[in-house]
This record gives sequence, structure tokens and C-alpha cells, in this order.
Amino acid sequence: MLQFLWLVPALPFLGFIILAVFGKYLSKKMQAITGVGLVGLSSLLVIIIGTEFLKFPNNNFTQKLWTWFSISGFAPEIAFHLDSLSLVFIFVITFVGFLIHIYSAEYMFEEEGYARFFAYMNLFVGSMLVLVLADNLLLMYLGWEGVGLCSYLLIGFFYKNPENNYAARKAFIVTRIGDTALLIGLFILYSRFGTLNFSEILKIAPGTIIIGSALATTIALLFLGGAVGKSAQLPLQVWLPDAMAGPSPVSALIHAATMVTAGVYLIARAHVLFELSPFAQNVVAIIGALTLLLAGISALFQYDIKKVLAYSTISQIGYMFLALGMGAWSAGIFHFMIHAFFKALLFLAGGAVILSLHHEQDMFKMGGLHKKLPLIFWTFLIGSASLSALPLISAGFYSKDAILWYSFSAGNGNIWLWLAGLTGAFITSLYTFRMVFITFFGEEKTNVHYKPGILIALPLIVLAILTTIGGFIQLPENLGNIKLFSSFIENTLPHTILKNVENKEWIFQLFSAIIALSGVYIAYIIFLKKPIFIYNRENKVQKFFLYGWNFDKLYNKLFVQPFVWITKINRNDILDRIFDNFGLLFIRLSQFIGLTQNNRLNWFLTGLMAGLILVITLMLYL
Repeated sequence: MLQFLWLVPALPFLGFIILAVFGKYLSKKMQAITGVGLVGLSSLLVIIIGTEFLKFPNNNFTQKLWTWFSISGFAPEIAFHLDSLSLVFIFVITFVGFLIHIYSAEYMFEEEGYARFFAYMNLFVGSMLVLVLADNLLLMYLGWEGVGLCSYLLIGFFYKNPENNYAARKAFIVTRIGDTALLIGLFILYSRFGTLNFSEILKIAPGTIIIGSALATTIALLFLGGAVGKSAQLPLQVWLPDAMAGPSPVSALIHAATMVTAGVYLIARAHVLFELSPFAQNVVAIIGALTLLLAGISALFQYDIKKVLAYSTISQIGYMFLALGMGAWSAGIFHFMIHAFFKALLFLAGGAVILSLHHEQDMFKMGGLHKKLPLIFWTFLIGSASLSALPLISAGFYSKDAILWYSFSAGNGNIWLWLAGLTGAFITSLYTFRMVFITFFGEEKTNVHYKPGILIALPLIVLAILTTIGGFIQLPENLGNIKLFSSFIENTLPHTILKNVENKEWIFQLFSAIIALSGVYIAYIIFLKKPIFIYNRENKVQKFFLYGWNFDKLYNKLFVQPFVWITKINRNDILDRIFDNFGLLFIRLSQFIGLTQNNRLNWFLTGLMAGLILVITLMLYL
């Protein structure tokens, strides 16, 4: 079955083509069957291929389809590479993406542009699959830009609202900053190695680039710039909260299975380049630690349930960066997988709440929903427990506990990174159960006017099960020593280098458990039992955190306003005049030619004679 690997991305692309070309001629039922079904077939194919691949876990499979182009010896191929890392990603992309598509069939049914929505979603999944399966950096970059395009299309899906268009443009422009850095890194790699093939570069680089050299650091930092943009990490995190302008299934797909995880994949795939630059790898860890704290604090002050989850994603991706920066490769990828399950669950359950309350997103206008929407409440609670890393009962505990342990014990770890991660864990449980208590408990403020059907309920149940049991494939040594995930992923990524410390992981687990439970208890006291924290939307301090530490205002003053000022004073320069005159010239020519089309016989005859004279002249002198 491995020879059918090319079908994994091809099926979603086929869905995009069918829906884009013929969608308007299909019934809504057929539109949904096409959009959902082809992603489902891709997911089924991944499971079959993965089952075969697991029989030979030490083997890598490369499928070369054709040569893309050939210029002066540079001949990149359309080829896909399957190893343990890419298998984990394509499983999450297709399976979680399939569940989100099922959910969307009901959630988006009454919305205008049903076929267009599924066309974009299929294109999104296909682009992300190309990104993680590509065997060379140029093909990966094609998928990289593809997910950027799809994010623009889907964030601005409700394009009649100008604010949605602004959010889509913002996401597109901000991520282009990181994309530019990555592209420069590709140019440097090619000039150095004469190839952009992943396997060749990762094999050649350790023998040709000196560890800690300026070249190694430059390449790693440029790759980090691309990862920071796509994964919404400091300082390019500002686009993701506004991306909530898209429909809830879009938010789930962006945050759980596609786009924001692309940066995590890039760093993991290019791990050799980062290991050649200890400085750049430390920068990855520091950015992750700072981001998880800043985003977590912002989540505490949000009113919009989707924006709480948006800042939560930024924070959790920060944990993944923290792990990768410490060289805890398997821990970072494990948290990626578990995060995909519980974050998709939270976004879909949150979207169901929003749909049930006639698209109300303000948590302070909700309340009392645990009895009215029991299935949504329990699935949301399961996702919240995993996000908060509640001990033993949630998958998130096992994935986040591994990162916290390695933040101290890994070769690049230290007490400060551990404290940052631990503080972030407390903030996470605090804002998560603040969201739970405000949304589902207390006084009912908005009537439930719609109860979701089976197409919304089924994905929630499946994701809740995965969120509960997913952590048990990677238990720490003192809790069972089951390490199926790390033993599998480390066939591709290197083993984590630990410090020479005595294994007292249980102490760190105890700290993590106490911190997580403390956050839940304090949230219960403050936001449910005796609400003592007063939210004032006009309070300057609260507004500062509500608007993400005012990074938008800072960037507006530092970059946007100076750029606008320069364009205004440069509006009528010589280049503008040249292009304006070109435009005027063609307008005049079109007007003159238009005179021959005025239904007057004399003009027709004059034009005919002029044409004949011109043709005869050319024949005589050429």
C-alpha cells in the first residue's frame, strides 16, 4: 500500500477541484459527501499505510513521482517521504481533519457558500499534507504557502463583513514576514549544498558546517523566523487571535491539525540544523517559554470563548517550542498530537455552544449550560481537563509532564525554563476552568435555541475518547514505563540528551499535579463560588492584557504608520507619473479604437482601408 502514498494528498485536492468547478451544480448533500468523503478516504488510506509502515519502523519510504523542473542542474522533484515524523503528522491532519469536516457538514449547512467552504477546507488539508510529506524544501515551501493562502480564504470566509477581511489580510501579511525569512534560508542552503533535498542536507550538514558557526546560526534563525510566523509565536503571534473571525470549524482546523503546527514540524524536521547552532536552539526554547506565559496571561482576560482558545493555542505551541529548544524532540511531537485531539475537541464543543446560543461568543452572556447541553458540557470538560493537564486522568498531563520534566533534566534545560513551564501550567488551568465555570455554570443568561445533531455530536465523542486515552501510549518510567510513542518517533528524531541527574521525576510530577489542581480550585473560588474578580472592559490594565499586551498598537506605531507616511509623501514621484501616463495612453488608444465600432459605415470603410494599406506596406518592405 505504500505505493499509494501519493493518493493521501491527491484525494483532498480532487475534492477541491470537484467542488470548485462543479460545486454549484451539486446539491448540498452531495457537496458535503464530496468534501467530507474524500478527506475520510485519505484518512482511511493513512491508517492502512501506517499499519504497513509500522511493520518496518526503521525504514523510510520515498516515492518519486516526476521531476518538477530542471534549470542549470537544479532539478527538484515532486516526491513524498514517509518516516515516523511525517506519519504522525499525516495521521493527525487527515483523521482530525476528517472529524472536523463531518462536524462542518451540519455546522455550516445554513450558511451561504457551502460548496466554497468545503473546497477551501479540502485545499487546506491537501496543502498541509504536501508540506509534511515533501522530500525537499522547495516542495515543502509550496505546501507552506498553500496553507497560508487557505488561511486567508477561510479566515475571511464571511467576506461581507469588513472586519473579517481585515483579519484575513492581517494573517496573510504577518505570516509573510516569517515566510520571507524561511525563503532566504532556502537560498543560503542551496548556495551552500547545491540541493534542497531534506535527507541530503541533513546528512551533509554535520560534516560541512562547524557547530556554533555564524552560518549554522544564520540558517537556524532564518528557519526559526518561518516557524515563528506560521506557529504564531513571539513576536509574530498577533495574527492568530484575529483569525477567530473564521467559522469555528476553520478555527479547529487551523489550531489543531494544520497551519500553526507547521512551525513545529519545520523545526523538528530540520533538527540537525538546529543542533549545529546551540545558540539558535536556546532561542527556540526561550521564545517558547516567553510565549506560553504571555499568551496564557492574555487568555485570562478574554470575554470571547474562541479568543480564550486562540491564546491557549499560542501558549500550547509555546510548550512545543520549549521542548524542541531543549532537544526533547519526542516530547514536543507527543504534545503536538495530544494537543491536536483536545484543542479540536474544545473548538468544536465551543462552536456547538456558539451555534446553540444563536452565534453568541461572549462567555459572560452564557451560563447555566451544563444541564441544557449535557453532551457538549461533558466533552468540553474532558478537553479542558486535558488542556489543564489534570493528573492521571487526562492525556494532556502525560504530554505536558514530559515537557516540564525535560525543561529541567534535558541537556539544554534549566531551573528558569522549568519555572516558566510550571507557571504557565498554573495559568492554563486557571483560565481554562474560568472558561468552564463562566460558560456552563451560574445563571442562564441566553436561551438555548438549537441542540446540535449527530454530525456535531459524533466528532465530539470520538475526540473526547482520544483525548482521554491518548496519553497512555507514552507513560513515564515511574508510572508504567510504556514509551510506545517515543520509541517510534525516535527512529527519525534523535534521543533526548539528559543531564547527569538522579531520576526524581515523581517530584516534578507531584509539583505539576498540585499546580494544575490549584489552578482549578482557585478558578472555582474566584469565578463560581464567590465571584470576587470584577471585569471592567474600560480598565486600562485589563484592556492591556485583553488586547494581547498591545502588540498591535506597538507594531502600528513602529511599522504601519511610518510606512503609510512614506507612501503618502511618495505618492506622486516619477515612477507613479510614468505608470499613470502609461495607463492614460492605453485609455486614449482604447477610446480611439472604439471610434471604429460606432455602427457608422464610413468609419468601417476607413478602418478597412487603413488596415489594407498597413498590410500591403508590410508585405512590400518586410
